[in-house]
Amino acid sequence: MPVDLRRVARALLSVSDKTGLVDLAKILAGHGVELISTGGTRKALADAGLMARDVADLTGFPEMMDGRVKTLHPKVHGGLLAIRENPEHEAAMLAHDIAPIDLLVVNLYPFEATLAKGASYENCVENIDIGGPAMIRAAAKNHDDVVVVVDPADYAALLGELATHHGATTLVLRRRFAQKAYARTASYDAAISNWLASAQGEAAPPWRAAGGRLIEPMRYGENPHQAAGFYATGENRPGVATARQAQGKQLSYNNVNDTDAAFECVAEFDPARTAAVVIVKHANPCGVAEGATLAEAYRKALRCDPVSAFGGIVAANRKLDAAAAQEIVKIFTEVIIAPDADEDAIAAIAAKKNLRLLLTGGLPDPRAPGLAVRTVAGGFLAQSRDNAVVDDMQLDVVTRRRPTEAELADLKFAFRVAKHVKSNAIVYAKDGATVGIGAGQMSRVDSSRIAAYKAEEAARAAGLGQSLAQGSVVASDAFFPFADGLLAAAAAGATAVIQPGGSINDKDVIAAANEAGLAMMFTGVRHFRH
Repeated sequence: MPVDLRRVARALLSVSDKTGLVDLAKILAGHGVELISTGGTRKALADAGLMARDVADLTGFPEMMDGRVKTLHPKVHGGLLAIRENPEHEAAMLAHDIAPIDLLVVNLYPFEATLAKGASYENCVENIDIGGPAMIRAAAKNHDDVVVVVDPADYAALLGELATHHGATTLVLRRRFAQKAYARTASYDAAISNWLASAQGEAAPPWRAAGGRLIEPMRYGENPHQAAGFYATGENRPGVATARQAQGKQLSYNNVNDTDAAFECVAEFDPARTAAVVIVKHANPCGVAEGATLAEAYRKALRCDPVSAFGGIVAANRKLDAAAAQEIVKIFTEVIIAPDADEDAIAAIAAKKNLRLLLTGGLPDPRAPGLAVRTVAGGFLAQSRDNAVVDDMQLDVVTRRRPTEAELADLKFAFRVAKHVKSNAIVYAKDGATVGIGAGQMSRVDSSRIAAYKAEEAARAAGLGQSLAQGSVVASDAFFPFADGLLAAAAAGATAVIQPGGSINDKDVIAAANEAGLAMMFTGVRHFRH
């Protein structure tokens, strides 16, 4: 049976992140712990006036091969793996002069950070840690006897136990730290393996790993009976996972999901070209607009569906200013996310103490490659991110009538938005703003009808006599399989259509568009988002 309390007499410290190292080592030394260390870690301790035995002195071998070989030795791994009070292990330790190591403090070469900086292939390879993960896994396996610490944030918990138990740790702590240690090496290896797969252009490698670091535990998941946590993968992509929360209460699971949807959508709009605002409810845009200012864009976006916008998420593609902030806080909003905000905007939002304000420092690149993962029973699906952008597509006019310049601008706008609407997706747009959105229906014609209904409701809310869809354009995320969805859009008042094309009934759909006097363009690219 495992012994609950294990005294720490000898510790091996080898860290890339030196945060808290000196204070940790001082307290360990105060408990009479013998310190063993490696290159840079040992120098940091020596500079602080602390004595630590060089691992090369322990092993009898010098650090070699640019530091690639220093801890891969039986005197290190034997000290970590030996089961205490096991006669055979004790005899082997005695025969080979192996001393037990009771505490391992290791954090790994910063591979993820190196990759995020866009370093060269060779530099990334050099930042793959070998000895660190090997030691971590050895110590974690022998957690009945050895405590392993992989995160400076855990130094306080370790020192608290040593103080409470007179230089010993409990089995509960050792098991908890062992779990974290294995999760850390798994996440580390996942980052490396996925990088190598990407570097080789391997879309579906035989083994796919995924890992992440906890940002924070969540109060609950999508529903109150579901447990949840929010994790960062280390991807260098501005967004919810990397944002600074300037104010507001804790984000919920649904807040994170919806805010990500809003920010990815608003990133489709180049801030150097236009101000843009996206309002999201339940992971679907309910209003999107461009404008000369963020305030103008917000007012146009809100007009599309002011009812759904209540309690929604607002994303901006530019630095938030006071005028926009004052417009947004007029109705109840859950989250605002933007690259930045000026002091006056922050002050305006501060009046709503529960309103979360997230500042990201930049926009995610809609063209950047990446990995999207979704779980299924017994497995998961992994695919490349949908990084197709309408500005890069070959747009083919397939009808007799060509779109006007104004229609063309709105067609591109609508297709940008349709990419971020749950399929089946139909988006009506006019003058750089959505005027009706139909999302997530089993039938594309139903999405068309819902979007048209939304446009009528928005007109009534604005006190207008006719539907906002009159004179609009319409985008579909996938082809119209029959002419009925297209004709529903025409009946709603649309004058031009953009869709991927590719149906066996394209000729019939084109003929119907010609008969209705519509201009229609094919993109050749589908944007399903289930």
